[in-house]
Amino acid sequence: MPDRGGGPTGPRIRVGRPSRRVRTLLMTLGVLAVLGMVFTMFAGFWTDWLWYRSVDYSSVFTTTLSTKIGLFFVFGLLMAVSVGFNIWLAHRLRPPLSAMSMEQQNLDRYRMGIAPYKKWLLLGITALVGLIAGASASSQWRTWLMWVNGVSFGQKDPQFNLDVSFYAFDLPWYRFLLGFGFAAAILGLIAAALTHYLYGGLRITSPGARATAAATGHLSVLLGIFVALKAVAYWLDRYGLAVKSSDFKATDSWTGLRYVDANAYLPAKTILFCIAVICALLFFATLWRRTWQLPVIGFGLMVLSAILIGGLYPAIVQKFQVQPNEQAKEAPYVEKNLAATREAYGIDDSQVTDYPGIAETKDQAKLRDDVANAASIRIMDPNIVSPTFQQLQQIRNYYAFPTNLDVDRYAKDGKEQDTVIGLRELNYAGIPKRNWINDHFRYTHGYGVVAAEGTSADSGGRPAFTESDLPSKGDLGTYEQRVYYGERTTTYSIVGGPQKEIDYSDDSGEKTYSYKGDSGVNLDNPVNRAAYAVAFGEPQILYSGAIGEGSRVLYNRTPKERVEAIAPWLTIDGDAYPAVVEGRIQWIVDAYTTTNGYPYASRTTLGDTTADSLTATNDQRAVVAQQNQVNYIRNSVKATVDAYSGEVKLYQWDTQDPVLKTWMKAFPDTVEPRGEISQELMAHLRYPQDLFKVQRELLTRYHVKDANTFLSGSEVWQVPDDPTNKTGETVPPYYLSMKMPDQNEQVFSLTTTFTPNGRDNLSAFMAVNADPGTEDYGKIRILKLPTSTTVSGPKQVQSQFNSQQDIAETIRLLRGGDSEVEYGNLLTVPLDGGLLYVEPVYVRGGGLKYPLLRKVLVTYGGQTAFEDTLEQALDKVFGGEGTPVEPPADEGEDEGTDEGTTPPPPSTEQPSTVQEALNDAQKAFEAGQEALKNNDWEAYGRAQKDLEDALRRAEEAQPGGAGGARSSPSTDPSSSPQANS
Repeated sequence: MPDRGGGPTGPRIRVGRPSRRVRTLLMTLGVLAVLGMVFTMFAGFWTDWLWYRSVDYSSVFTTTLSTKIGLFFVFGLLMAVSVGFNIWLAHRLRPPLSAMSMEQQNLDRYRMGIAPYKKWLLLGITALVGLIAGASASSQWRTWLMWVNGVSFGQKDPQFNLDVSFYAFDLPWYRFLLGFGFAAAILGLIAAALTHYLYGGLRITSPGARATAAATGHLSVLLGIFVALKAVAYWLDRYGLAVKSSDFKATDSWTGLRYVDANAYLPAKTILFCIAVICALLFFATLWRRTWQLPVIGFGLMVLSAILIGGLYPAIVQKFQVQPNEQAKEAPYVEKNLAATREAYGIDDSQVTDYPGIAETKDQAKLRDDVANAASIRIMDPNIVSPTFQQLQQIRNYYAFPTNLDVDRYAKDGKEQDTVIGLRELNYAGIPKRNWINDHFRYTHGYGVVAAEGTSADSGGRPAFTESDLPSKGDLGTYEQRVYYGERTTTYSIVGGPQKEIDYSDDSGEKTYSYKGDSGVNLDNPVNRAAYAVAFGEPQILYSGAIGEGSRVLYNRTPKERVEAIAPWLTIDGDAYPAVVEGRIQWIVDAYTTTNGYPYASRTTLGDTTADSLTATNDQRAVVAQQNQVNYIRNSVKATVDAYSGEVKLYQWDTQDPVLKTWMKAFPDTVEPRGEISQELMAHLRYPQDLFKVQRELLTRYHVKDANTFLSGSEVWQVPDDPTNKTGETVPPYYLSMKMPDQNEQVFSLTTTFTPNGRDNLSAFMAVNADPGTEDYGKIRILKLPTSTTVSGPKQVQSQFNSQQDIAETIRLLRGGDSEVEYGNLLTVPLDGGLLYVEPVYVRGGGLKYPLLRKVLVTYGGQTAFEDTLEQALDKVFGGEGTPVEPPADEGEDEGTDEGTTPPPPSTEQPSTVQEALNDAQKAFEAGQEALKNNDWEAYGRAQKDLEDALRRAEEAQPGGAGGARSSPSTDPSSSPQANS
């Protein structure tokens, strides 16, 4: 523009239009941004492909990806075509514009505005709905694969006589198709209605007809399709009743048909199906009649029928037919639910046997001899002694053990014994100097197995190690000790390149190592390096000199993470455990196949039923569930993960499971046959904990087979809370080699207890054979105690321990100073008609920050002992010298009656000499603690001698000479930190 002010002119400025240089820069930045987004998406895809190829399961990646892409395009295209066609047809059927009303004049501005962009707008709308529908459909890849590969269960439901596979594999896919059809019909109807309104086919305020004949016919057809789909929904709802969940009197959740479902809802759904079909035909008839009068009347009748027939009629049947005689009406359906639930959870063969709960033999010497045959009592609690392993066997701060150790079986001197085992894994928090090189190149792996006998401890209360030191040595022989894959290895490592790794340290210094396995992804390729730099958000991968020829990146390193990635259709048990097999450390992972569509089987929530006091404090123990609510579960796969190479193998464990067979059809050659399991590996397999916890939760109600007993709720049990801690969660199941009454020898088992609902006395003891090397592996045995007598449950036994005066006083002394007392697993062992309870007691004290076994609590037949060792405690109980214990009165019993009352507790008064001796013991203990702090070993020895003498005097002064507190753990000089160093 010229300068109209008359002054000197300057250069012309183009307002609002950037210069060519700026435009070029903006275009370059835009292209780079697009390329960056494209490469980021490519990096995710490429690294996934490289990882699956590195573990030799590329078929899982390609099958999953191709299925998702196929569903995305097919259903995205169907939705786009459906919506686009209806918009196009509505535009095609628009009326000619004439004598425009005020409404049409206002709409004309919008018609004029979009006229130049109609094609682009149509493409944009269809593309958007297509993308949304395609993304939603791609998430149904599991449903599609199960439908297209489904195999028969060989069992039919009792109502419709259809194979269970229809409900597990077919019905979910049909429901997805139905939902997609509803979405397409509704979106098409909305798009068509808006287009007809925009172009005058529908008129809201204009005089004359509200809709043209073309618009009426078009919309009527769409409404007819919607109503026809509703008819299909009513028909499928009939079958859905067999897998429908509802609240019920005797259970938390009921699945399957009840009386009202079979006699009211089922006929109602059939009637509503017929009405909907007729209504849909009336809508289609408007193509010829050009009026909505009959379809609208039909639709109104359908809605009214749904309210009266589908809602009011079943309510009347429930109120006036079922409730007055509920037990008789529901009993036939309860029997179906009982049978289906027991079959679906694999508890149909559980054996329930009456058990007296009271010792049948009076010969104490014989009972003492029978204890060794009854069980190999494990006094090393794997959930307590991890800090002890850590303190004694950590060796270096950059090693650590899991919070909860594992129990397995290993042979010693030709005899198999329960063993507590853990791996010395890498602890990133303990790396001396944290930086990128140390975290990902130098500190890359743990080293060695540490194992200890489960049934004994050394004289200082420490574990009796059978495999220890660094490098580890002991009973396990020679094996590859490096642990590159473990429960604590949650970050990536780059190995095998020019940067050497720290292997382990000994007296001669640090040893270095370079990874020689073929695990991980090779980083020689610059494209791979760039992809991982983007995927990990770490640009140093792209240019670091520590990466060179032979460098490989290891990631997805926890056993559960690897199995879940390789088999995304499995549910993973919360407890992976290590075993030394054929010269390698193998992680063993139990995996389950599940479904939510087993007819009549009640549902359970995996996250709730598998929770206990251990999962409450350790998230790593949580089950990795593909679907949280299930009503069918099988331990169908045993998986192994090599701790050095990361190699994953899946073995078919349940050869009859139709769900596994279906997935094996979908992913061929991913699961190896059961016969490929070696004998050495078989010796370390066991019954999985999470399956056991699901089954025990179901058995609290489904141990009964009689419908009337089930409905009355009189036999409902509960899993007791863990009495040894304050989490408020249920007691975990315990692995233990033991013999049930009908067994001839000890078998590695998984055990638990039950109490009556709302009470603390024992109602049943449950054990499952956990040893796959035996014929009846997986057999569940339940010892049901009589309701006429009272047998103490875990909480009551713990209370009895704590309430015994001499025991309580000893516990108080053990807690003196800075000491802490920790209770171990409360084990229950059936013995000669009675129940033997054993609980190890650990102490952290005297400057030690790890627990040592100091005492063992034992009770049987009303006799209790609290001794330094298990053998001493058993001798005392069965030698008749144990402290008699009276069980507390049951909650809810009338304590005013003569029967069922408990004698008053023993008098708390004791001779003054006892109190004086205990006071002396307290003083001696405090003197010993003070001597430890001052490193005065002479004074410490005198204090320990005085403490032992005082406790001996206290026991001798106790009436009957039974004090149960003959010595303190502090009397052992080896308990001091200096002695342990």
